[in-house]
Amino acid sequence: MPVQKVADFLAAHRVPYRTQRHTPAFTAQEVAEQAHISGHRVAKTVVVKLDGKMALCVLPATERVNFSMLRHVAGSHTAELATEEEFASHFPTCEPGAMPPFGNLYGLPVYAMETLKSGRTLAFNSGDASELLVIDWEDFDELVHPVVLTDRQKAAIA
Repeated sequence: MPVQKVADFLAAHRVPYRTQRHTPAFTAQEVAEQAHISGHRVAKTVVVKLDGKMALCVLPATERVNFSMLRHVAGSHTAELATEEEFASHFPTCEPGAMPPFGNLYGLPVYAMETLKSGRTLAFNSGDASELLVIDWEDFDELVHPVVLTDRQKAAIA
């Protein structure tokens, strides 16, 4: 079951979802393999710092954060990976590395890669390191209102 905060949020907004158990894995790509889901459809939540402030970057398990693009789109001077010690207190009920991408529940802005839209459904950590939560992209977009990072922006910066 997703962490209670997420389950309550989805129930309050009447958003249908399903969960999928998998054996524990260390990387998002390994999670995708364990769950037998394409790494393009499994979203990983990466905690970053933009000018020293925490934010979430949500991208396919197959991709890496493009810090140049993120910095540019966010209008930040710096963009870097946050350490677990820096962000753990923001996610007190989540297992380490299993943060769900609902930044609005944790007071954090969310940046999501446009490529996640193409799969229609989105699978991501539920707060439990052995479980994925699967919802429609449209529901995620409507609930979270992420800043969507496009491939065109990526090409313009590269």
